[in-house]
Amino acid sequence: MVLQQFTIPHELIDMAGKLSFAKAQQRHKELCEIIEEHRYRYYVLSAPAVSDAEYDDLEQELKTIETSFPELITPDSPTQTVGGDYTTDFAPTPHRNPMYSLDNVFSDEELGGWFERVAKFGFNDIEYLCELKIDGLAISLTYENGVLTTAATRGDGKTGEDVTPNVKSIQGIPHRLTTDSPPEVVEIRGEVFFPTKLFEDFNGELLKSGKPTFANPRNAAAGSLRQKDPRVSASRPLRMIVHGIGNPSDLGLASQSDVYSLLKDWGLPVSPHFKVAVDVTEVRSYIQHFQEMRHSIEHEIDGVVIKVNSFAEQVQMGFTSRAPRWAIAYKYPPEEVTTTLLDIRVSVGRTGRATPYGHMEPVKVSGSVVEMATLHNQEEVERKGILIGDRIILRKAGDVIPEIVGPLIHLRTGKEKKFVMPTQCPECGAPLSAQKVGDVDLRCPNAKTCPAQLRERIIYLASRAVLDIESLGQQGANALLVDKIIDNEADIFSIRELDLLKSDYFTRLEKNEKVITQNAKKMLASLEIAKSKPLWRLLCALSIRHVGPTAAQALAREFQSLEAIRTADEVALAQVEGVGDVIAASLAEWFAVDWHQQIIEKWQKSGVSFEDQSVAPSDSSLSGLVVVITGSLPGYTRDSAEEAITSRGGKCASSVSKKTDFVVIGENAGSKAQKAIDLARPILDASGFEVLLSQGIEAARAVATIGS
Repeated sequence: MVLQQFTIPHELIDMAGKLSFAKAQQRHKELCEIIEEHRYRYYVLSAPAVSDAEYDDLEQELKTIETSFPELITPDSPTQTVGGDYTTDFAPTPHRNPMYSLDNVFSDEELGGWFERVAKFGFNDIEYLCELKIDGLAISLTYENGVLTTAATRGDGKTGEDVTPNVKSIQGIPHRLTTDSPPEVVEIRGEVFFPTKLFEDFNGELLKSGKPTFANPRNAAAGSLRQKDPRVSASRPLRMIVHGIGNPSDLGLASQSDVYSLLKDWGLPVSPHFKVAVDVTEVRSYIQHFQEMRHSIEHEIDGVVIKVNSFAEQVQMGFTSRAPRWAIAYKYPPEEVTTTLLDIRVSVGRTGRATPYGHMEPVKVSGSVVEMATLHNQEEVERKGILIGDRIILRKAGDVIPEIVGPLIHLRTGKEKKFVMPTQCPECGAPLSAQKVGDVDLRCPNAKTCPAQLRERIIYLASRAVLDIESLGQQGANALLVDKIIDNEADIFSIRELDLLKSDYFTRLEKNEKVITQNAKKMLASLEIAKSKPLWRLLCALSIRHVGPTAAQALAREFQSLEAIRTADEVALAQVEGVGDVIAASLAEWFAVDWHQQIIEKWQKSGVSFEDQSVAPSDSSLSGLVVVITGSLPGYTRDSAEEAITSRGGKCASSVSKKTDFVVIGENAGSKAQKAIDLARPILDASGFEVLLSQGIEAARAVATIGS
């Protein structure tokens, strides 16, 4: 099966048969929110809610809309950013050279389009290096004078997270390169994975010990590598394959295949499956071969990466804002199986959204057993024509929760039943309804006491991306509520050891006396630490609808305290870069609720600080400078670009005025670029931005252009 080119949904077409801007604008906003939520679940929770195929469809739909209306493109759009830029408390580690993501193609026709774009550069006898796309975790290894000093995740492409002790425990990764003349510094790129043959045995051991299991080898690799205790990582059979060097030109190498030879000579683990193809026919043959052989390889793969082999040709082709033009990832079609849909049930999330999901006869697909799949909303069930009891097609590409493609109608027996969306919340009984006219999603309005919403909000605030409360997951959150230790999240920081003794989950018997477990002690310690977390994390922990990490960080930078945010009017809130009218209205609505105020008051009484704890930057090279950033900059997200300014004492403004010192213009810049020209403000491109950061204000003025 091959995924087809995305077509515009009929809902976005107006009466004249044209794509409606108003409808496209609304759908664009929805898609950005949906994609960012899925990225959070994938990168932070390691628990994706949709299949790779469904996620790719969302991105393709977004790209199609932005192609029709380029004015909708913003620097924060998922099409302009790398996905893994969620922070944790692992130390941030800058990459000397950006770790770019890759653009994807899904069919031979799309691959042919990429070959045509390469051909337009006029190279003769192009060679392509083909390698397997490992379904693992991207890692950069830094060796200094041949010694492994740092290992970091990709993060946002510019800055990753330091996981050095954990990576050093991986079998096959040398702590010292096997060469007498190592480079002074070299960054080596690769993928950490969990061998597929060892995965089932590992999961079986977890099951026997009563611990949560992993859904697939990719999640096992990510979860194992992101352990705070390196001894846990060392106990798991992680492996790594390296495939590139951050800046190969520094080593005088001519091609990607030269890199493979050098990496092997240095004692690093390289894949035996790469191939240099002399033409597109050989590339296609390589793709076909490994599509047929994908389950015979030691690690999971979800496609093939094709790179122009010559570095000289790569340099001429260059990069877009987030990906190299000289490389492409050909993604294999997702696998499909059939199973029986036993039931359709409904879950309720932390914001009250009621989501139908399929409960299926367990079936093994892409290396893991699956029995649940999201169905998003009641309209999705109707659109796909699914009945309870149907034999269904299940499509999955190594994900936790796969996609139900549709029913096998010819196998129906007449005993199948139509799904009816409940009118009441399945957990608290409150009436479900749309929040506003036109909403497809139904929500439970009982935010204060609905067990499902309470449980999900506690799980969210405890997650690594928010407050990072150790040992407080789904089971712990459920125990806190069921055993009446807390009424809601307002009590979370008031928990004491004596309270936990009421719960079997948090206790054990020691010499016939009930004591709290080590995990319970870790939870209490983490809660104490969380009281002094940065303001933006605490703001996220309040579960205000639409307020994710990006908006929370922007609000914290602008207002410095929760009280200042609470008392600001909607106009002031909306003017903050990255906030806007929707988030401003959501903030105002949240603060207007009495029991929300009680959460804040109880947290403060327990010692939570809602003041910005940041200190003045040690680097004041840009002190007093006012900078506006518009468009996408290679290697930066919007947050990391602004952080680069503010960490040096500068200020990032949301609009261009005569007081603006520099306007940094990246790819797909908006109206601010024209405003800079109209007001004759100094303009910097991506390279000028790097000059500003590394050499200072005067050097940047020397390379800036002046609008007129």
